[in-house]
Amino acid sequence: MSKFGLYGKLLVKEDDRDKLVSILLEAAESMKNLEECQIYLISTSDEEPNAVFVYEVWDNEDAHKASLSLESTQLLIERAKPILTGMENINTLKISGGKGISL
Repeated sequence: MSKFGLYGKLLVKEDDRDKLVSILLEAAESMKNLEECQIYLISTSDEEPNAVFVYEVWDNEDAHKASLSLESTQLLIERAKPILTGMENINTLKISGGKGISL
């Protein structure tokens, strides 16, 4: 059995990266209550100052989709929209296992 994973990149207006990181860390905090969410990591890169990377692992794709309809998620999305300039789904993944994941 595998898990459903996503790796994405969110682009923001200049100097808004820390604001988006803060919003996404709030999302990560709210994900702690969802057993279906195994990993929700927020990262930045010095090479891309206007980008924020999100790595997620879910029990399955349906659990991920359901999380997007939660009121708390919708409120965070609305807060992030004004500073976003683009989004890129780097990859959709089938997680086979490894340190930090139990299948």
